[in-house]
Amino acid sequence: MSSEKKASYMTQEGLDNLKKKLKHMVSVERPEISKQIAEARDKGDLSENAEYDAAKEAQGMLEARIAHIESQISNARIIDESRIDTNQVQMLNKVTIKNQKTGSVMTYTLVSESESNFKEGKLSINTPIAKGLIGKKVGDVAEVQVPSGIIPFEIMEISI
Repeated sequence: MSSEKKASYMTQEGLDNLKKKLKHMVSVERPEISKQIAEARDKGDLSENAEYDAAKEAQGMLEARIAHIESQISNARIIDESRIDTNQVQMLNKVTIKNQKTGSVMTYTLVSESESNFKEGKLSINTPIAKGLIGKKVGDVAEVQVPSGIIPFEIMEISI
Protein backbone atom coordinates (compact mmCIF):
# COMPACT_ATOMS: atom_id res chain seq x y z
CA MET A 1 0.00 0.00 0.00
CA SER A 2 1.36 3.42 -0.87
CA SER A 3 2.04 5.95 1.83
CA GLU A 4 0.47 8.67 -0.31
CA LYS A 5 -2.36 10.37 1.52
CA LYS A 6 -5.63 10.49 -0.37
CA ALA A 7 -7.73 13.60 0.12
CA SER A 8 -11.22 12.88 1.34
CA TYR A 9 -13.67 15.49 0.10
CA MET A 10 -16.67 16.12 2.32
CA THR A 11 -19.07 18.73 3.59
CA GLN A 12 -18.54 20.59 6.84
CA GLU A 13 -21.49 18.62 8.24
CA GLY A 14 -19.83 15.34 7.26
CA LEU A 15 -16.57 16.37 8.96
CA ASP A 16 -18.43 17.48 12.11
CA ASN A 17 -20.24 14.11 12.23
CA LEU A 18 -16.92 12.25 11.93
CA LYS A 19 -15.43 14.32 14.76
CA LYS A 20 -18.49 13.59 16.94
CA LYS A 21 -18.21 9.88 16.21
CA LEU A 22 -14.48 9.92 17.05
CA LYS A 23 -15.07 11.79 20.32
CA HIS A 24 -17.69 9.20 21.36
CA MET A 25 -15.35 6.31 20.53
CA VAL A 26 -12.46 7.84 22.49
CA SER A 27 -14.38 9.17 25.49
CA VAL A 28 -17.08 6.48 25.89
CA GLU A 29 -16.30 3.26 24.02
CA ARG A 30 -12.55 3.09 24.76
CA PRO A 31 -12.95 3.45 28.58
CA GLU A 32 -15.83 0.93 28.47
CA ILE A 33 -13.63 -1.70 26.80
CA SER A 34 -10.74 -0.96 29.17
CA LYS A 35 -13.12 -1.58 32.07
CA GLN A 36 -14.25 -4.90 30.53
CA ILE A 37 -10.62 -5.98 30.12
CA ALA A 38 -9.82 -5.07 33.75
CA GLU A 39 -12.88 -6.97 35.02
CA ALA A 40 -11.99 -10.04 32.96
CA ARG A 41 -8.36 -9.85 34.13
CA ASP A 42 -9.55 -9.79 37.75
CA LYS A 43 -11.27 -13.14 37.20
CA GLY A 44 -7.94 -14.96 37.12
CA ASP A 45 -6.33 -17.24 34.56
CA LEU A 46 -6.15 -15.30 31.26
CA SER A 47 -5.18 -18.33 29.17
CA GLU A 48 -8.72 -19.74 29.31
CA ASN A 49 -10.67 -16.55 29.86
CA ALA A 50 -13.10 -16.04 26.94
CA GLU A 51 -14.32 -12.72 28.34
CA TYR A 52 -10.76 -11.37 28.35
CA ASP A 53 -10.13 -12.59 24.78
CA ALA A 54 -13.41 -11.06 23.55
CA ALA A 55 -12.69 -7.74 25.27
CA LYS A 56 -9.14 -7.62 23.82
CA GLU A 57 -10.52 -8.37 20.34
CA ALA A 58 -13.17 -5.65 20.72
CA GLN A 59 -10.42 -3.26 21.82
CA GLY A 60 -8.36 -4.05 18.71
CA MET A 61 -11.34 -3.48 16.43
CA LEU A 62 -12.20 -0.20 18.16
CA GLU A 63 -8.62 1.05 17.88
CA ALA A 64 -8.64 0.21 14.16
CA ARG A 65 -11.90 2.14 13.67
CA ILE A 66 -10.49 5.10 15.64
CA ALA A 67 -7.33 5.11 13.49
CA HIS A 68 -9.43 4.97 10.31
CA ILE A 69 -11.59 7.93 11.37
CA GLU A 70 -8.55 9.91 12.50
CA SER A 71 -7.05 9.32 9.05
CA GLN A 72 -10.26 10.46 7.33
CA ILE A 73 -10.32 13.62 9.46
CA SER A 74 -6.66 14.42 8.81
CA ASN A 75 -7.16 13.97 5.05
CA ALA A 76 -10.47 15.85 4.95
CA ARG A 77 -10.91 18.63 2.44
CA ILE A 78 -14.03 20.71 2.93
CA ILE A 79 -16.02 21.40 -0.21
CA ASP A 80 -17.08 25.01 -0.68
CA GLU A 81 -20.79 24.42 -1.25
CA SER A 82 -21.24 27.96 -2.65
CA ARG A 83 -19.08 27.00 -5.65
CA ILE A 84 -21.08 23.94 -6.67
CA ASP A 85 -22.06 24.00 -10.32
CA THR A 86 -25.19 22.34 -11.69
CA ASN A 87 -24.24 22.44 -15.39
CA GLN A 88 -22.79 18.96 -15.11
CA VAL A 89 -22.86 16.22 -12.49
CA GLN A 90 -20.28 16.61 -9.72
CA MET A 91 -19.82 15.94 -6.03
CA LEU A 92 -22.67 17.21 -3.80
CA ASN A 93 -25.08 17.51 -6.71
CA LYS A 94 -28.53 16.05 -6.31
CA VAL A 95 -29.07 14.08 -9.51
CA THR A 96 -32.36 12.71 -10.76
CA ILE A 97 -31.79 9.83 -13.15
CA LYS A 98 -34.05 7.55 -15.13
CA ASN A 99 -33.15 3.90 -15.70
CA GLN A 100 -33.91 3.57 -19.42
CA LYS A 101 -34.35 -0.20 -19.15
CA THR A 102 -36.98 -0.14 -16.38
CA GLY A 103 -38.26 3.43 -16.56
CA SER A 104 -37.70 3.90 -12.83
CA VAL A 105 -36.66 7.37 -11.68
CA MET A 106 -34.30 7.86 -8.72
CA THR A 107 -32.72 10.86 -7.05
CA TYR A 108 -29.33 10.68 -5.34
CA THR A 109 -26.98 13.18 -3.78
CA LEU A 110 -23.36 12.37 -4.59
CA VAL A 111 -21.27 12.49 -1.41
CA SER A 112 -17.96 11.26 -0.01
CA GLU A 113 -17.53 7.65 1.05
CA SER A 114 -17.80 8.57 4.74
CA GLU A 115 -21.09 10.45 4.24
CA SER A 116 -22.84 7.88 2.06
CA ASN A 117 -26.15 6.51 3.29
CA PHE A 118 -28.24 4.73 0.69
CA LYS A 119 -31.44 4.96 2.79
CA GLU A 120 -31.08 8.76 2.78
CA GLY A 121 -30.36 8.85 -0.95
CA LYS A 122 -26.71 9.75 -0.37
CA LEU A 123 -24.63 7.84 -2.89
CA SER A 124 -20.86 7.50 -2.50
CA ILE A 125 -18.87 9.21 -5.22
CA ASN A 126 -16.87 5.95 -5.47
CA THR A 127 -19.79 3.76 -6.57
CA PRO A 128 -20.03 2.64 -10.21
CA ILE A 129 -23.25 4.63 -10.71
CA ALA A 130 -21.77 7.87 -9.34
CA LYS A 131 -18.57 7.43 -11.35
CA GLY A 132 -20.66 6.94 -14.50
CA LEU A 133 -22.68 10.11 -13.85
CA ILE A 134 -19.76 12.48 -13.14
CA GLY A 135 -19.35 15.10 -15.85
CA LYS A 136 -22.67 14.34 -17.57
CA LYS A 137 -25.24 17.04 -18.33
CA VAL A 138 -29.05 17.05 -18.28
CA GLY A 139 -30.28 14.95 -21.20
CA ASP A 140 -27.07 12.88 -21.41
CA VAL A 141 -27.26 9.13 -21.06
CA ALA A 142 -24.65 7.48 -18.85
CA GLU A 143 -23.87 3.85 -19.69
CA VAL A 144 -23.03 2.50 -16.23
CA GLN A 145 -21.28 -0.83 -15.74
CA VAL A 146 -22.80 -2.66 -12.76
CA PRO A 147 -22.39 -6.30 -11.71
CA SER A 148 -25.51 -7.31 -13.65
CA GLY A 149 -24.38 -5.61 -16.88
CA ILE A 150 -24.62 -2.13 -18.40
CA ILE A 151 -27.51 0.12 -17.41
CA PRO A 152 -28.29 3.30 -19.34
CA PHE A 153 -29.27 6.17 -17.02
CA GLU A 154 -30.65 9.39 -18.45
CA ILE A 155 -29.79 12.54 -16.49
CA MET A 156 -33.16 14.21 -15.81
CA GLU A 157 -32.14 16.98 -13.41
CA ILE A 158 -29.09 18.32 -11.59
CA SER A 159 -29.56 20.49 -8.50
CA ILE A 160 -27.94 21.34 -5.18
